This record gives sequence, structure tokens and C-alpha cells, in this order.
Amino acid sequence: MYKAIGCIVASALFFALMNMFVSLSGDVPTVQKTFFRNFFALLIASGVMIRNRCSIVPPKGARVDLVMRATFGFAGMLGNFYALSRLTVSDASMLNKMSPFFAIVFSAIVLKERADKVQWSLVAAAFMGAMLVIKPSFHNAELAASCAGFFGGVCAGAAYTFVRRITQKGVKGYYVVFFFSAFSTLAALPFVIFGYSSMTVQQWTYLIAAGICAAVGQFTITAAYSFAPAREVSVYDYSQIIFAALLGFFVMGQIPDLLSVAGYAVIIAAAVVMFRYNNRGRGSLEKSNK
Repeated sequence: MYKAIGCIVASALFFALMNMFVSLSGDVPTVQKTFFRNFFALLIASGVMIRNRCSIVPPKGARVDLVMRATFGFAGMLGNFYALSRLTVSDASMLNKMSPFFAIVFSAIVLKERADKVQWSLVAAAFMGAMLVIKPSFHNAELAASCAGFFGGVCAGAAYTFVRRITQKGVKGYYVVFFFSAFSTLAALPFVIFGYSSMTVQQWTYLIAAGICAAVGQFTITAAYSFAPAREVSVYDYSQIIFAALLGFFVMGQIPDLLSVAGYAVIIAAAVVMFRYNNRGRGSLEKSNK
């Protein structure tokens, strides 16, 4: 359990760093940011594939799931990166952390894992918390960016659902990381070729750093879920918001407004209650089996 917690907190830190570096890269087009973030992550994932002597051909029984995971993951990343270019790092990170709640929605559809009334109520509470961060109003100049960040969280929830189904079929975590990085790199490549925007040395440095942090984050979160079930450790992933807020404040001088902070509190509270509720049900089941 402690290994799982350590890995998921480490992944939260590296994903917060990734978001910070993407935000610091400035006015680089969103698709271009996505390309370089995945390209450098692909280099690292390819090294792991070579070390493990793994074929790049996707396993037959998991090909559709791998494509669905990569498609939703790519769309979610575009939404997240667009939000990062216009919102504070903590706001964009919080909206992306709606993913565990939408994983419940997509698990009911894809995996036929039905949620109960309490779980659906917590999803609704998290949605209300997200509305405090988004602040839907025609007077909100960043409404489009907030909606993009929310959309990114929805897509990430779908992507994690397919990750679960893929790993249940025996596909190794490092192959999932490799396939996603390769798919996203190739999907963004045409836009970069025909609409490349020149970058400064500093922007190159930030995007290389983002790719390295993303790769480490993906590997550590995959390791975390191999050490313990998601229901036991997923709540610790919300430590990313703490890291994002600290990085945003000390590195970028960003301070979220009171409505955003209230939204963070609602979403994190819903996540903690979900975590305790799921594990209470598991504990009762274990006692009944003794």
C-alpha cells in the first residue's frame, strides 16, 4: 500500500510540473504543445520498450481499446493544454481532476460496473464544484478555456476506463504508455508540419521538460495502480492540486479566486467521501468472507 501511495503522489507531482511547464511555454499553439509533450515522452517509452524487448504491434484482443484510450486521451490533453494557456495552473489541474468521477460514468457504460445512488450523488456534487471553478457566465472572459478544461477531464475519465479494460486483458503498462504517446504524436504531426510556429530556446526547454515529466508521471501512476486497487489510492491523486497551487503561486505568481477555492474544496471533499465509501463497502465484504 505504501508503495502505491508513494507512486501516486510522485505521479501527481510530475503531472503538476508538466502542467506548469506547458503553461510557461506561452503562446505556442495547443496542438504543437501536445506534439512535443508526447514526442519526448515517446522517446522515453520507446527506450523502455526496447529494454523489455516488446513488439510494437498491438495485441489483437486489445487493439480497439488501445485506440479508444489513445483517442480520448489525446482529446483530453488538447482540452487540458488549451485551458492551461488561459487559466491558472491550479484551476486547469482541478478541472482535469474531474476524470475519476467521469470514470464512474464511463465504467457503467463500457465495463457495465453500475454505480449506486451515493456514488452518483457524489458525481453530481463534484460537477457542482466544477461549476464554481468554471463560473459559467457570458461575463466570464475565460469561459471557453474553462469548458475546454472540463471537457479534458471528461475525456480523461473515458481514457482511464479503457486503460482498466486494457490492463485486465494482460497488456503491460509500459506498452499502454508507448501506444498512447505514439498515437498522440502522429495525430498532432500534420498540424505541426503545416502550421508550425517557431519557438524560442526557452520554449523548447519547457516543452522538453514537460515531456520528461509526463513520461515519469505516466509510468509512476501505472505502477501505483499495479500495487493497489484504484479505490484504495485514487484519492491521493488529488495531491496534484496542492502541488499545482504551490507551483502556480511560487513560480508564476498565480492566486486562484475564492469561487475556485470553494470549487476545489467541494471536489476534493467529494473525492474523499467517495474513497471512504468505496473502501467501507470493500471492508464489509472482506469481513463477511471471513
